[in-house]
Amino acid sequence: MIKKFLLLGSGELGKEFTIAAKRLGQFVIAVDSYSNAPAQQVADDREVINMLDGNELDRIVEKHKPDIIVPEIEAVRTERLYDYEKSGIVVVPSAKAANFTMNRKEIRDLASKELNIKTAKYEYAASLEKLRNAAEKIGYPCVIKPLMSSSGKGQSFIKDKSELQSAWDRASSDSRGDFNEVIVEEFIDFQSEITLLTVTQRSGKTLYCPPIGHRQERGDYQESWQPADIPENLLVKACDIAHKITESLTGYGIWGVEFFIGKEEVYFSELSPRPHDTGMVTLADTQNLNEFELHLRAVLGLPINEILLQRSGASSVILSDKIIYSSPGYEGIDNALKFKNSDIRIFGKPNAKIHRRMGVALTWGETDSDINALRKRAKEISDSVIVTE
Repeated sequence: MIKKFLLLGSGELGKEFTIAAKRLGQFVIAVDSYSNAPAQQVADDREVINMLDGNELDRIVEKHKPDIIVPEIEAVRTERLYDYEKSGIVVVPSAKAANFTMNRKEIRDLASKELNIKTAKYEYAASLEKLRNAAEKIGYPCVIKPLMSSSGKGQSFIKDKSELQSAWDRASSDSRGDFNEVIVEEFIDFQSEITLLTVTQRSGKTLYCPPIGHRQERGDYQESWQPADIPENLLVKACDIAHKITESLTGYGIWGVEFFIGKEEVYFSELSPRPHDTGMVTLADTQNLNEFELHLRAVLGLPINEILLQRSGASSVILSDKIIYSSPGYEGIDNALKFKNSDIRIFGKPNAKIHRRMGVALTWGETDSDINALRKRAKEISDSVIVTE
């Protein structure tokens, strides 16, 4: 059962996955575009390469001969994964899933056109002029996103045509990969946003974690809580959609499936074929297994009988408010841990920039706890920690 993992992307999610893997005795090579990335600090070996360079990917795959490749970020030459899969290497969840979900065009067209899943109306644009036409067709307000980005980078909420230039510039600068194209989406007047962590297994049924609510700023996750309060009939719809799309993409592991929840309808938004940033709330032991442990077990083909809500929880990100070129410090950890039921994770990123996610605060209560009170406490905990030079 000892496998060699090649982890493509070594951020905070990769770090927690690596910790879960090491607890079960696995061997992990952590790959990123910069040295001393969070997962590299706890892995068995490391590589620093441009993962959009297919030749470099081929080189390290040949060098390490992994049993399993786990893509953790979007900026990967994902078409190479098909060849690795054909050679007998397991790609998580599958080469098809990695390719489709790394590009918003692929996954949106699959959901809307092939699987007939309800989504916001959308158009694509590969130039500023085409963006103007697409926005007029969709109508204002609308949302503009790069086709390839992570953690909401490059997104804009547009109220009128005067903001299109800045939205195009933002999407272009924050886009990952080779895609200088954007998706323009209808703005959904939703009641809430949720992440439905979905676990597909080799020899077991598909399982769903209790829904996670989350709030974003600048297109990036700021806080999450579990369980999210949504009507049972809409949760059933969300589970049905998650099952339909993960079954089509194939493979085994955890998926972060995002939805807009309206008054009477569920809209599919996005999907990540790996642990989700909003799912860091599960590090507060809200479940019997956190999202990283679930991902590892599913990938290894180990049985997962059930996912149980053990307690309610909330998370709030610790952000940097300044640029720090090397070795950030942290003040206020002692104050943060004075709060009831408090914990923090410092990611260990080697530098900081404004609004960069540097850690996460966690708190928890009984299963029937007041979620708003937990959210407030989580924010107070995260505000207590200051990133310093």
